[in-house]
Amino acid sequence: MMTGTVNTTQELAAFLRSRRERLDPRDFDLPSRRRARRTPGLRREEVAELAGVSIDYIVRLEQARGLRPSANVVEALARALRLAPDERAYLFNLAQQRPRNADKPATTAAPPLAQLVADLSPLPAMLMNHRYDILAWNGEMARLLLDFDTLPPSRRNAMWLCLVHPEMREFYVDRERVVREGIAHLRAAWAAHPEDQALIDLITECTTRNEEFARLWAERDVKVNGRGHKVMRHPGAGVIAVHFEVLVPLQDPDQRLMIGRAADDESRSALDRLCAR
Repeated sequence: MMTGTVNTTQELAAFLRSRRERLDPRDFDLPSRRRARRTPGLRREEVAELAGVSIDYIVRLEQARGLRPSANVVEALARALRLAPDERAYLFNLAQQRPRNADKPATTAAPPLAQLVADLSPLPAMLMNHRYDILAWNGEMARLLLDFDTLPPSRRNAMWLCLVHPEMREFYVDRERVVREGIAHLRAAWAAHPEDQALIDLITECTTRNEEFARLWAERDVKVNGRGHKVMRHPGAGVIAVHFEVLVPLQDPDQRLMIGRAADDESRSALDRLCAR
């Protein structure tokens, strides 16, 4: 039984031992050894071999002798022990290291989330990934912002649209704040996903081709907005103020569900008229 504050060193040692002992040596392409196995699972030297570290290092980790493994070592141990994603995240947390993104960034909507976006009508909703690619949307969001079906998939990106698309350039009343907050989000995403070439290409294109983006990017603001307020000049419905909330699904953490709702009675009436068309 565990009570009180977690002793991360002790729990890291116990967790590594438990994951090692549950593995079946027959599932691994390991050199055959003549001595009999007296304990279940892999031997420490086998884990060391799979992870590319010394046997002494594994012994010291499992004996809670004060080691704090680096992110590279934690990643190697997670692979060697064939940890599931949740176990891998737990190991990184115990080691007080930030996990690398295990999966490739989402480029399509997870089907349950795409259905949820549709089911959220009449609230405007859309699904994006960390780089602001728009993966799914409902009719209300398309009427509020833009008919995304008219765009090639490569241009369904909220930041690119706000900067470049002629219908969106003057869409937001407080345009600079919206762009500044979007760039601050992209900078945080850039640091969290340093190997995402598509994100790097987007930032490079915007920096070299858009003076406004280049100026704000150089300020190095970093901020991730989970909720906020935007005021829009809709060409058919007038000024609409919207509160938005961004939710991150546990099962698909690279996908972000944005839900909008009218901020006042006038905006609610304008949205109702817009969505009734």
